[in-house]
Amino acid sequence: MKILVLGGTGYIGPHLVNHALERGHEVTLFNRGRTRPGLFPKAEQLIGDRNAPGGHDALKGRQWDVVYDLPATNPQWVLGATAVLKGNAKQYVYVSSTAAYKDFTRSFPDETHPTQDPAPLEGPDAASAPYGNKKVRCEQLVQAAFGEGATIVRPGLIVGPGDLTDRFTYWPVRIEKGGEILAPGKPDDPAQWIDARDLTEWMVRLGESRTGGVFNAVGPRTVCGIGELLYGIKACYANDAQFTWVPEAFLTANKVRSWAEMPVWSFTGAGTVAFSTSVIEKAKAAGLTFRPLATTVRDAMTWYHARPAAEQERLRAGISPEREKEVLAAWHAERSRTR
Repeated sequence: MKILVLGGTGYIGPHLVNHALERGHEVTLFNRGRTRPGLFPKAEQLIGDRNAPGGHDALKGRQWDVVYDLPATNPQWVLGATAVLKGNAKQYVYVSSTAAYKDFTRSFPDETHPTQDPAPLEGPDAASAPYGNKKVRCEQLVQAAFGEGATIVRPGLIVGPGDLTDRFTYWPVRIEKGGEILAPGKPDDPAQWIDARDLTEWMVRLGESRTGGVFNAVGPRTVCGIGELLYGIKACYANDAQFTWVPEAFLTANKVRSWAEMPVWSFTGAGTVAFSTSVIEKAKAAGLTFRPLATTVRDAMTWYHARPAAEQERLRAGISPEREKEVLAAWHAERSRTR
């Protein structure tokens, strides 16, 4: 296939481009040429700034089988790209988010669950519109331009090598250090994630099969609790790591939040539960597969240990070591008083 990748050099882009090239496809990258230029010498490079007037002009007069729009949150970017590519590409794969759904507190949303109101395309409220509302508007623009050739992929938490958010990485980093570990809520509280390579390799296959539609794209294959995740990570290490499970009510009272100080974790009634309970039957039927958790942990940690020391010391997510000790001490004191 002739593949156009909008972006391609950030987080998930390199995984997709690598896989597409390995599959023998002809890949063109379109971006500003500022993030890791020259990363893919075997791919054609087109330069354009999607924020600028005429920013998509480099795409005019060209034809592709599949377009992958990876970084777009700004609806104007999608409006500009679809205007140029409509009629010149057979399929447009847009990476959206489960943040598109209207009620994050509802468990088990499938692709028919109501979405946020679309963000305005212009005007004073366009730039300040919430992330999920912008994603919905972008989805609608792609669908209006490409119809059955529109593929909307809604991932949740994307993890693995290259992830700078540290929302997943916090746990293997913390467990690798060993000792007593603050574990949130109940072991069966829901958790979902998707390895960036599982996501992008599947997206390449969607292009190969010309599969359109809307898909939740998270994992693992079967319903998983935060306990299964944490104990699965612990199985990768032979150390003295031990979990102390602290109830949600105590954590909430002590201002320890899900998806912030306690990444990946959610619970019934939380404002993040939709990110941890999305239905994925449609994506599985369309060929989404999942590599073992141990593989994701191993590769994520290999990448983590190759990062600069300053980045390793200051994770962008997760409770700090000092705060973790405080909360654990308070929990042990609480339990002593109630015995």
